[in-house]
Amino acid sequence: MITTTVARLVRFTVASLLLASVSLSNAATEHYLIDTRNAHAFIQFKVSHLGFSWILGTFNEFEGEFKLDKDKPENSSVEVSIDVVSLDTNHEKRDKHLRSRDFFEVEKFPKATFVSTAVETTGEKTGKITGDLTIKGITKPVTLDTTYIGGGADPFGMSVRRGFEATTRIRLKDFGITYKLPGAEYADLFITVEGILQ
Repeated sequence: MITTTVARLVRFTVASLLLASVSLSNAATEHYLIDTRNAHAFIQFKVSHLGFSWILGTFNEFEGEFKLDKDKPENSSVEVSIDVVSLDTNHEKRDKHLRSRDFFEVEKFPKATFVSTAVETTGEKTGKITGDLTIKGITKPVTLDTTYIGGGADPFGMSVRRGFEATTRIRLKDFGITYKLPGAEYADLFITVEGILQ
C-alpha cells in the first residue's frame, strides 16, 4: 500500500513538474529533439512508377530538432539530418539501385539535410516552413506545408511532446537525380515528427 502510494506521488510530482515547465516556457523558445529512437517520426516519399502507380519509400534513419517560439512563430526553426543509405522501398534490388550513382550515390553523399530559413503562420494550426534542402551535395530552397497535430504532457508523466506533419514536392533533377524513368520527374515527401521537450 505504501509502495503504491509513493509510486502515485512520484508520478503526480513528475507530471506536475512537466506541466510547470510548459507554463514557464510559454514566454521562451522551447527546444525539442525529434523522437526517432522510439519510431515516433517518419520521412516518407512517393514517386510515380511509369505513370501507372506509385513507388512508396521511407528513410529509416534520421535525426533532428526543432525550436518553437509560440509567441513569435517566425522565430521557430528546424534542422534534420537524413541517413540516405537507410532508404527502404520494400524491394532489395531496387533499393540497391537507388543507392547507386544513378540516383542518390550514397557512397559519396551518405547524408541529406534540411535547415529552415523562415517560418510563416498561415492558420491556427498551419504554416509554411521554408528551408535549404541538400541532396547529393546540391542545396535548393523548399517549402514544407506544415500542420500542428498536438502537444502537451504525455499520459505517462514522463515528457512533454509536440507533433507536426508536413508535405512538399521536389523536382528530382534539381538535386542531380536525372536517371530516365517515364513519369518519375517529382518526388512527394510526407514528414511526421514528434518532438520531446529538452
